[in-house]
Amino acid sequence: MVLLRRRTVERRGFLSLAACGALAVSGLRSPGLAATALSPDEALTKLRDGNRKFITAPRLCEEAMANRRAAVAKAQSPWATILTCSDSRVSPELIFGGIGLGELFVARNAGNMADTATMGTIEYGAEHLGSPLVVVLGHKRCGAAAAACEVVEKQTAFPGSIGPMVDAIVPSAKAVHGLPGDFVDNTVRESARRTAAKILSDSEIVAHLSHERKVKVVYARYDLDSGVVDFLS
Repeated sequence: MVLLRRRTVERRGFLSLAACGALAVSGLRSPGLAATALSPDEALTKLRDGNRKFITAPRLCEEAMANRRAAVAKAQSPWATILTCSDSRVSPELIFGGIGLGELFVARNAGNMADTATMGTIEYGAEHLGSPLVVVLGHKRCGAAAAACEVVEKQTAFPGSIGPMVDAIVPSAKAVHGLPGDFVDNTVRESARRTAAKILSDSEIVAHLSHERKVKVVYARYDLDSGVVDFLS
């Protein structure tokens, strides 16, 4: 009986969330959620400026974290969504200038791929939270991209769930195989480009918001050595 009651509550909560999403599509938002006033281009400029700060003065912003935590505890309005790799050296909040709580909506997996979970995350950020910018961020010496290159060049087979994960990057590796430059780095760039294109082509929500110029989707590459983020689109 307790289990049945719990399932009923969970189902109502899910339906409530779905209803909030439907309202947001029509321009209405849930109480307490005030979307950022930044345009997609302003958000992109803010990321560029933050990355310059990270390179020239690599330190965390001095901020009253306790006050900021309290300010965003009940609502959030991030101004950029970042899809990036799970690599421990790639931290969006740091490499974009010591960004604080409640500013970036981040999805991470090995190889920064747009699977079902990350696509849903991106859509939720854009449609429900009002995040105007989506950045697909690859990085130098990406292990997942290197593994895809091994599949192309050596027909390497990877165990467990690593294999299917790497397989998603293999088409990008095949597309740039034999081109001038570093094979892995070319794959990183091509995979980020294809992922950005996939987000726009496969998500009706993001495509609609992009058409209305409320959301921009770009892709970029982070250099582990210099700290520079190159926006490639």
